[in-house]
Amino acid sequence: MSKITIAIDGYSSCGKSTLAKALANHLNYVYVDSGAMYRAITLHLINHGILKDGHFIKEKVIEELNDIDIRFEYNREQKKSETYLNGVNVEKDIRTLAISKQVSAISAIAEVRTKLVKIQQMMGAAGGVVMDGRDIGTVVFPNAEVKLFMVASNDIRAQRRFLELHDKGENLTLEEVKKSIARRDHLDMNREISPLQKADDAIEIDNSELTEVEQFQLALKIIDEKARSLQTAN
Repeated sequence: MSKITIAIDGYSSCGKSTLAKALANHLNYVYVDSGAMYRAITLHLINHGILKDGHFIKEKVIEELNDIDIRFEYNREQKKSETYLNGVNVEKDIRTLAISKQVSAISAIAEVRTKLVKIQQMMGAAGGVVMDGRDIGTVVFPNAEVKLFMVASNDIRAQRRFLELHDKGENLTLEEVKKSIARRDHLDMNREISPLQKADDAIEIDNSELTEVEQFQLALKIIDEKARSLQTAN
């Protein structure tokens, strides 16, 4: 059977990327981290003084887009894809809380989304791709054969993010992390362009009480069932 497209959307700290990477590896599909692309643009704008403490001039952001190149390279030693911004590996730099706090504002700019959606659609045009983000099943790949929407309780998400940041050496309180997640949820769900929402045909997975293995097995079962139904239909 031809390779399909798998779209994974959901809230921050719901394990979207972890699941997407595991599925891509198992299925021998291409994995695309759409969130990393928005983070890379945010990092570029910060480094060039265009974005500072959440403030920016929209016109300058739009002008800068022509000077931004984003691609992914597979690190054979680490066994994962890494994000490159204008030829420089920025995988670690884009995962900080400073980027998390400001990326939603930048991703709400229509011209930014238009640029990246075109790139993402080109990456997945031939199928055989697993992509995670916040508008993959609704905007980037509305015809994806499998759409998953990840959710988890706010407390669980905050705890996961807190431990992740702590491991990276960022000294934040759990309450600070909770506020950061709540703020990002609000921005993502209320932006005018491609707000975070569950596609009508997406299957919701609440992983609050699931291990990574259990989550993977459940998602793979959903994908296998869909693949069989498509094969029968053909």
